[in-house]
Amino acid sequence: MNHLSPHCQELVREYQKYLPQLEELQLKVYDQLCEVLHKQGIELNSIEHRVKTEQSLIGKLERKGEKYQSLEDITDLVGLRIITFYTDDVDKVAAIMKRQFVIDWGNSVDKRKLHELTSFGYNSIHFICHLKEGPLCGIPFEIQVRTALQHVWSAIEHDIGYKGAVKLPPEYRRQFSRLAGMLELADDEFSRLRTTMAEYRRQVQTLVKDGKLDDVPLSTDSFRSYLELHPFDRLNQRIAAVNQAELFPVSLMPYLPILETFRLQTLGDVQRFIDENSEDAYQLALSQLAVTDLDILSETIGLLYLSLVHVLKSGGGRAGLWFVYDTINGESESNMALADNMLEHAKTLKFMHV
Repeated sequence: MNHLSPHCQELVREYQKYLPQLEELQLKVYDQLCEVLHKQGIELNSIEHRVKTEQSLIGKLERKGEKYQSLEDITDLVGLRIITFYTDDVDKVAAIMKRQFVIDWGNSVDKRKLHELTSFGYNSIHFICHLKEGPLCGIPFEIQVRTALQHVWSAIEHDIGYKGAVKLPPEYRRQFSRLAGMLELADDEFSRLRTTMAEYRRQVQTLVKDGKLDDVPLSTDSFRSYLELHPFDRLNQRIAAVNQAELFPVSLMPYLPILETFRLQTLGDVQRFIDENSEDAYQLALSQLAVTDLDILSETIGLLYLSLVHVLKSGGGRAGLWFVYDTINGESESNMALADNMLEHAKTLKFMHV
């Protein structure tokens, strides 16, 4: 530190004095960011936070120490970086920052507007901020907001020393420009794809609500929307009435792979699967549950018996029953015994002899 000017040495001593407050500030800002971004439902890749180390500060002062009149002029002693998955979330986070903190617009910059060649990794927003109130409100801190792809590209540039190169041959600079352009395009396309998928989900929900089930391919999203219509409730209630049992809610999503193996292509196919097998499913459940005293049943009970009946009626036999039990219970040798027992029991039912 002795090689620094007396003024810069004084700045380092000031830093040492205020280091506990800087540590407190970075944790306070980090906690506020986590809370507000969680409330807004913004999914992030990460939030990084740090206080500049003394060695890093000395390096900064060595390069340009005389430009700083006071410690408050060094605006990145406390720094945070918010890394989003999508470019449009950068703007959402920026809007939240403007409400959450006092922004020093004279020292803040939106580097996306500079449009420099090969600058993709540096296309982040840099806010210089202050807390709105409290004893720490006089200390500035920096918040950077960028996407995950921008962050990775920036790290790669730093690793290979591109930004520190005095001059590169044209072919290398051209290669950097091409790669930066490709990643920037990918960043934009990921955001566009998310918007497209959100619109598709809204269309699916509308078709399901309108009863146009044959127009909706069976998928994770469409099946989830379909379940909001409670299509298995009637069968569940009939089965529960056998023992006056209580039904408790669980997810039916694990049954989607089973329905897909039945080659059901649309939600209309699922509805017909229910209509065609409900009575036989009820009879199969009745024959088993009537001799028990079970008074609590899962809401998957109807779909379970529908699936078992479909396997039996389509000739899936022992292997098909075993697959159903493995899918919903997890693979186990005990599922083989369940399949054998079900196959033997079902032989007494009418639908097996039609």
